[in-house]
Amino acid sequence: MGKLLYGDSDIEIEFDDRALTHLQIVIGSKLRRGESFFFSWKDDPAIGDGRSSIWLDKSIPLYFKFFGGKMPTLNREWLEILTSSANSGQGLIFSEEPNGATNPPRGHV
Repeated sequence: MGKLLYGDSDIEIEFDDRALTHLQIVIGSKLRRGESFFFSWKDDPAIGDGRSSIWLDKSIPLYFKFFGGKMPTLNREWLEILTSSANSGQGLIFSEEPNGATNPPRGHV
């Protein structure tokens, strides 16, 4: 399980490395263009089974920590789905990989 660490706070969100790689590409593309946006995900049932969101901006540090050392094969369809979501008014809403299994994010805010 990889982790996305947000800002200087204690916010850590766990994703499997495959999901985290796809998120890194989509988030990095938007921040590189100077675009700020919300990122939302469904919480793990262990911490309440709710939903969480953070505001992503290029001025806020992000740290992507991967558990494994190999870059996974990219799923172009999943990248397009996540990018489309990130460009919507609601911002990036994490969704599972189409035709694939990923673990849901786990974290605490």
